[in-house]
Amino acid sequence: MLGEAWSNILELHNSVLLRTDVRVRDYPLMQSPVGNILILLAYVSFSVYIGPRLMANRKPYSLKPAMLLYNLSMVLLNAYIVLEFLLSGWGTTYTWRCDLVDTSTSPEALRMVQVCWLFYFSKFIELLDTVFFVLRKKQGQITFLHVFHHSFMPLTWWWGVTLTPSSGMGSFHAMVNAGIHVIMYFYYGLSAAGPRFQKYLWWKKYMTAIQLVQFVLVSVHISQYYFMEKCDYQVKWYIHLIWMYGVFFFLLFSNFWVQTYIKGKRLPASNDKPKMNGSTSEPIAVVANGKHKENGHVSHYTNGKIVMGKVKEI
Repeated sequence: MLGEAWSNILELHNSVLLRTDVRVRDYPLMQSPVGNILILLAYVSFSVYIGPRLMANRKPYSLKPAMLLYNLSMVLLNAYIVLEFLLSGWGTTYTWRCDLVDTSTSPEALRMVQVCWLFYFSKFIELLDTVFFVLRKKQGQITFLHVFHHSFMPLTWWWGVTLTPSSGMGSFHAMVNAGIHVIMYFYYGLSAAGPRFQKYLWWKKYMTAIQLVQFVLVSVHISQYYFMEKCDYQVKWYIHLIWMYGVFFFLLFSNFWVQTYIKGKRLPASNDKPKMNGSTSEPIAVVANGKHKENGHVSHYTNGKIVMGKVKEI
């Protein structure tokens, strides 16, 4: 039975490799899904098990210069990604409706392939968000949602880049996501710059609203597919996945908005100061005791933290 299962896995692996877009086969991490999966397994293990134990008897690292450089670098990287998406189709030839995958080797098509891969690779760079938490001993902020989102994006985008490569209407959510990350990493860059810049962070309360707008845009755009008389997008399951992604995270962020700004369960104390550098995958929040989260992390959780990959109530 085990032999048969292994044979089926190898058959699936080989079929995926045969369907891989020839234009991305030579890009890093594109030769097989195995490397992608191993990196993410190592990430989860380090985040919830290995890292906390390595830091158990060590003092937390400050890492302020590193975090400042990291945040500002991510602003520039995501701004470049947005620009390339626009120049590769979204600002030139795309209709913003049923845009199919361009399978040619035209300069514009190859440019779209390149930026799709770059967006995918940027998700591995963002794993440093969690590494900073671990090294600064902020384990309580590594929530299930945080780890899930950071793992989900590169895992699903490997399949998108190899099979589509996530161009056409399937790349809209990536462009929007990169644009949101420009704003959010800019905010964390200002936070990491020190107390002199705290007066420029008055717009923190609008960050969750910006994230909600992101998921609305993604969901509305991709929902067009279900109301068109005909749309021959080449990888239909990717459309469904994007729709589920937009709706799922919209509901999670909406719950955060209700709990924070309507019911007022997480309103900050008047003397709170925003902290530095963190993930951009979850809403900006303050914990129940009225203190802003360390490292500027924006995760969403409701009195729980990850312990060995599970949410532990506290």
